[in-house]
Amino acid sequence: QVQLVESGGGSVRAGDSLTLSCVDSGRSSSDYGMAWFRQAPGKEREFVGGVTWRGGATHYADFVRGRFTMSRDNTKSTVYLQLNSLEPDDTAVYSCARARGGNIGADINYYGVWGRGTQVTVSS
Repeated sequence: QVQLVESGGGSVRAGDSLTLSCVDSGRSSSDYGMAWFRQAPGKEREFVGGVTWRGGATHYADFVRGRFTMSRDNTKSTVYLQLNSLEPDDTAVYSCARARGGNIGADINYYGVWGRGTQVTVSS
């Protein structure tokens, strides 16, 4: 059974960094594209970034502006999201998701397995 478990969230100040991790406990995600989404209070879930199954291509939302970097280590069944230069508007629950195939997309319907998320809170 595929289970995605995120970790690494926390409360930080503007300008700080965090590294989020998402582990596939079923060790079955290496053949699939993986992505991070986030959802702030009162807002819809939005795409942050994704990486193809081989890790050869990444794609980010415009608001990332080079601040975040996504990577994956298939030997550890883990994907990472490095968050730099955090801003208060980055406050949200960050969730990882496994795509239905090897590629990625920004539409939530592209993904069939979701983690519960980890909270990131950024104060000014």
